[in-house]
Amino acid sequence: MKTSEAVLASPEPQADAPWWRGAAIYQIYPRSFCDSNGDGIGDLPGITQRLEHVARLGVDAIWVSPFFKSPMRDFGYDVADYCDVDPIFGTLDDFDAMVKRAHELGLKVTIDQVYAHTSDLHPWFAASRQDQLNDKADWYVWADPKPDGSPPSNWQSVFGGPAWTWDARRRQYYLHNFLSSQPQVNAHNPDVQEALLGVMRFWLDRGVDGFRLDALNFLMHDPTLRDNPPAPDDGRRKTRPFDYQLKIYNQSHPDILKFIQRARKLCDEYGAVFTVAEVGGDLAETEMKAFTAGEDHLNSAYGFDFLYADKLTPRFVEQAVAKWPDTPGIGWPSWAFENHDAPRALSRWCQQDEREAFARLKAMLFASLRGNIIVYQGEELGLTQVEIPFELLQDPEAIANWPLTLSRDGARTPMPWMVQSGEGGFTSGAPWLPVGEDNLSRAVDRQEADPASLLNLTTMLLRLRREHAALRLGSFEVLHADECLLVIRRNSGDQSIAGMFNLSSVAVVWPQGLVRDGNELASVNGATVGQLPPFGALLIEERI
Repeated sequence: MKTSEAVLASPEPQADAPWWRGAAIYQIYPRSFCDSNGDGIGDLPGITQRLEHVARLGVDAIWVSPFFKSPMRDFGYDVADYCDVDPIFGTLDDFDAMVKRAHELGLKVTIDQVYAHTSDLHPWFAASRQDQLNDKADWYVWADPKPDGSPPSNWQSVFGGPAWTWDARRRQYYLHNFLSSQPQVNAHNPDVQEALLGVMRFWLDRGVDGFRLDALNFLMHDPTLRDNPPAPDDGRRKTRPFDYQLKIYNQSHPDILKFIQRARKLCDEYGAVFTVAEVGGDLAETEMKAFTAGEDHLNSAYGFDFLYADKLTPRFVEQAVAKWPDTPGIGWPSWAFENHDAPRALSRWCQQDEREAFARLKAMLFASLRGNIIVYQGEELGLTQVEIPFELLQDPEAIANWPLTLSRDGARTPMPWMVQSGEGGFTSGAPWLPVGEDNLSRAVDRQEADPASLLNLTTMLLRLRREHAALRLGSFEVLHADECLLVIRRNSGDQSIAGMFNLSSVAVVWPQGLVRDGNELASVNGATVGQLPPFGALLIEERI
């Protein structure tokens, strides 16, 4: 393995490209990153304290998951005040200090924005539900019951049960695509759009460099409230009523594109601001491309191709990247192997005794993808899914659908910083979720001291990506993909880099004739020119 010395300040990407194109972005889940005050919950000052770790990795930016004022029924994705920090995370001054420190370290700051719904404790909803005549009466999706008193449509919520809840004050139902405490905003209303854009401006004025727009395809519904049709049987086990429908009318309205154009125009007023949409569901690919088409929509889209895949294969990678060809009019993808909603990749993609080798292979493949790559906190350490017993569960979806829904809590466990320090150095108190014994052994301080650790390998690979235009910005070509072997080529100008990845537990034959001679940039698991042992991978800068 080639190595390079880690330095604090991140090197600048290519000057002729916006900072976000080809960027590596580090996702921080605030509750679980670092606790500065001993209450067992991570916070903004804790993030600031640990930003040097993120900068040393060589990423370009951080993405901070919600820290806004919230009753925390969905852990911050139920916002009660878009323009304030929840006290458990700190204050606006703490946020400003975090942004300042990140910028000092050469890191851009992106934050989540949750516009499709609010908390039922948001002042907008408190006003809206009072009666049908107040000035915010139409800021949420309200509808009369059917003549028999049943809900206005057959729409179902993601977390289980009907997507409609009765409110006696208005004698109407309100829509919620997630928890009943997360009422759906009526983004068809021009006043609501202005308010949401005002929120975006608030954070831009505080110095943020970009936004991830959560559940963006849920932003607008069909105003005629047509019933969703049943979903065809695809052979998969259905555990929620939501799974029995094609989600056509409760989401994905074409007018979302008009709001996106307004948001992009606002962001452009502040310079090179990065916008990425989170899009899931049956129509994800179509919507992701629509949301990012041309120069007046969002910069990128964040999909779920890898997040819920139960196996990583060469052909799966080939199919995923093929959706985003390097052609005019096609947007720029953002990839993630892990996040706060999906099980840790090493717990999905390999056997327990293969994790160390597979983690190295995975890191090299990730650094080689065309698009932006989003590293989830702890992924650089090789963290795995922690089994959370029912009595310690926090995830509302897992509690509601126990035991058939895998808890998201297992991927949200605290970041281990120090092997010998209580709860991994995450907190001086009792953590909101257990750290997990296996993950404690992978703590940052132990891996920093080991030149051969996954942490140091990841640092080297991310810096390699920043330093080579072919890896960061180049075209992506799959030269070969079968059951075991993936061979790719990245090209940019006069630079060509080939990658060979053996995604199997057996040695494979070197692909003769596919790759030109050149300089070996990096290798893992004993791979050398001519040899690809189990989970071996190699990057070569080819001679042209």
